[in-house]
Amino acid sequence: MPQSVTSIVKVANFILSRPTLAKVVTPIAQKFVAYAGYREMGLKFNDLLQEESPVMQKALKRLPEDVSYARVNRLITAHQLSLSHHILPADKAVKPEEDDHYLIPYILEAEKEAFEKAELDNIEVKA
Repeated sequence: MPQSVTSIVKVANFILSRPTLAKVVTPIAQKFVAYAGYREMGLKFNDLLQEESPVMQKALKRLPEDVSYARVNRLITAHQLSLSHHILPADKAVKPEEDDHYLIPYILEAEKEAFEKAELDNIEVKA
């Protein structure tokens, strides 16, 4: 069963709210991201999220035009680099501080609306 982004955000907030747990998990997460290599292709983490779900489609439609354009440009650049078997030079790769979660607020909003719709669709009226 796929996890919702809402549940993942809740777990991340729980981990970060516990200093001891955050001390253990944060370095491991940073190493994982460093080895993943998507930043060397010019991508941000949210560019890697699966787009095929209705919630993601709604979230992507809600992105501001400039953010959406930048996302598409990063994806095209990454595809071109993949085809040519190259990576970006270190000065053009995405820096950790630039790797923001620009899509998460839109996904959370779309998930909340989908959950509310499902609740309303399954409401039982008792007479």
